[in-house]
Amino acid sequence: MLHAFFLSFGVIFVAELGDKSQLMALAFATRYKTLPVLIAITLATAIVHLISVGIGGALGSALPTDFINIVGALAFIGFGVWTLRGDELTEEDKESTKVSSKHVIMAVGTVFFLAELGDKTMLATVTLATTEGLVGTWAGSTVGMVVADALAIVVGKALGNRLQAKTVRIASSIAFFVFAALMLADALR
Repeated sequence: MLHAFFLSFGVIFVAELGDKSQLMALAFATRYKTLPVLIAITLATAIVHLISVGIGGALGSALPTDFINIVGALAFIGFGVWTLRGDELTEEDKESTKVSSKHVIMAVGTVFFLAELGDKTMLATVTLATTEGLVGTWAGSTVGMVVADALAIVVGKALGNRLQAKTVRIASSIAFFVFAALMLADALR
């Protein structure tokens, strides 16, 4: 189990460096509180990697990623437009950070879940699960990805405190549009 954990941790940590989901973590961290973003990333990653390990353990075969990439790309376009349009806090939102945190966790978690379906880290986890222990692979891949994304959150928070909200909103929207284009390109190949 330890071998599978450390192998999966290392493979996924390295695979996640510069990946679109790490860049999304950075973008979300410039806009939202750290803890809800980190919770969302952890939950989404744990679920996707559990699915990956299940597939790898049961089948050990490739995933049909084209359809998943198209759906994910359309979602990213929607998130990009939504981010560009901007959100305004209602009086209720201003009064209740608990509700806001739940919304952030749901939104960020959904984005991460969709982004990771068929992603290289998911496929790497499926591959590792075909030969390594399932629990160790799941735990190692999940922790490796969360640690890599947590690094992006730290960088995002540092940038977010120095940039104007409009600049962050435009940059985040552009990032979502780029991710959508990359996912569509993968699907059409």
